[in-house]
Amino acid sequence: MLTDEVKIKVSAGDGGNGVVAFDKVKMSLGPTGGRGGNGGDVYFQGVSDVFALRKYRHKREYWAPDGKNGRGNRSDGPAGKDLILTVPIGTVLHNLDTKRDLEITKSGQKILVAKGGVGGRGNFFFRSSTNTSPEEYEEGKPGQEFNFELELRLIADVGLIGLPSAGKSSLLNELTAAAAKVAPYHFTTLEPNLGDLDGVIIADIPGLIEGASAGRGLGIKFLRHIQRTKFLLHCISLESPDLVKDYKIIRKELENYNPELIRKREVVLLTKTDLVDKKMVDKQVKKMQKLNPEVLAVSVHDWEALAALKEKISQLLR
Repeated sequence: MLTDEVKIKVSAGDGGNGVVAFDKVKMSLGPTGGRGGNGGDVYFQGVSDVFALRKYRHKREYWAPDGKNGRGNRSDGPAGKDLILTVPIGTVLHNLDTKRDLEITKSGQKILVAKGGVGGRGNFFFRSSTNTSPEEYEEGKPGQEFNFELELRLIADVGLIGLPSAGKSSLLNELTAAAAKVAPYHFTTLEPNLGDLDGVIIADIPGLIEGASAGRGLGIKFLRHIQRTKFLLHCISLESPDLVKDYKIIRKELENYNPELIRKREVVLLTKTDLVDKKMVDKQVKKMQKLNPEVLAVSVHDWEALAALKEKISQLLR
């Protein structure tokens, strides 16, 4: 199951305390207390694993190690090790305390989100000509603590959208090497599926229904994943008794969720052409072109139509 939203708390390490120490060698008496080590920092780092947020479902607090206290003989304490938390590419990091948002858009990208505390000075750093045996020292500073909401927005070039049973998963399987579940009932797809078509990432978004933008069905959970796509393939089944109504339902839900979504480039795909006669296909294509001039009729059993669709995808991305 895809986890695409979690809340966690991260805490950087505290700085170690400085120490009070003196040289015990005769004729070399003096302060030798070292500085405490700095606390570990906290980073988020991008990985290509779309399921990387799953590990945060049950553990909600993460700490970087503290710095160690200073030592004698002017030796500093070891610094705390940095904590690196991995998140999927496409994750938005909402800092709930500062209200600042950050984004992970590349694999390997690393963002510092909480700075470790600075280690305190030992008594060696307080020596002076008038204070040759200082007993002052500093305590380490606390590390930063923040609450984050991690929101995954899939990074895909193309988004497959449409009502349930519009043939999106079957189409994804034929276009790419994906193995999305296909079955003759609604809501077979319970989470987004990704496929790779010659380097083009296509996302199959679980079936939207009327009212999805208000929380009905699965749509509200996955509408966010459409936002990063370059364009949309809007699938409408030719088995439907009213293609225009189906089209308008989805368009309305996109607009209600985010008006920017209906401004994306869109190609309408009339699917399952193998289930109706050619005259009906041509009639429906002409009808839908009144709403959107870019209409293709396809079937997972029609290799020529699939080849034309692949060329259309390549053309739009060029």
